[in-house]
Amino acid sequence: MVDEGAARPKRADARRNKETLLDAAAAVFVASGVDAPVRDIAAKAGVGMGTIYRHFPTRADLIIAVYRHQVEACAEAGPALLESSESPHAALGRWIDLFVGFLVTKHGLAGAMQSDNAGFESLHAYFLDRLVPVCTQLLDAAVAAGEVRADLAAIQLMRGVGNLCIGADSDDGYDARRLAGILVAGLRLPR
Repeated sequence: MVDEGAARPKRADARRNKETLLDAAAAVFVASGVDAPVRDIAAKAGVGMGTIYRHFPTRADLIIAVYRHQVEACAEAGPALLESSESPHAALGRWIDLFVGFLVTKHGLAGAMQSDNAGFESLHAYFLDRLVPVCTQLLDAAVAAGEVRADLAAIQLMRGVGNLCIGADSDDGYDARRLAGILVAGLRLPR
């Protein structure tokens, strides 16, 4: 007889281990680019290289998983921020800050995602499908609360923030978070 309760924590542990591995890979990619040695990722995650290859047989598999993991974290944060923030505008600002972090940390992923790997092709649609509705929810809540202007669509806001993040790749002194914060502050309606 199998104890089903004992099997569940293992799955939860496996999920946490995989998340730790993906977080470590993202950090290494930010610091050293997507071509960083797998041993650096393994060391950062505190696992053996075999563990990485068991989960992600190719570098492309790992890059795709890191990207999806970061998209999911950003998507899941939106509703939680709306619940926990003092106002919808504050939630929108915090989410945009997370979104900037996501865009800036995908340093090097863009070049890798333009390769011929078929797995990369669907990532942009996945990104839009998961994040545009979250940004829309936050923006709509701020509009409904009378906090921000109503003449901007979420995709426009996200593109604007994305364009503000471009300079971060080539200039260590460039502060995309600050510029995005100014953009979000500029959405406020005068009181």
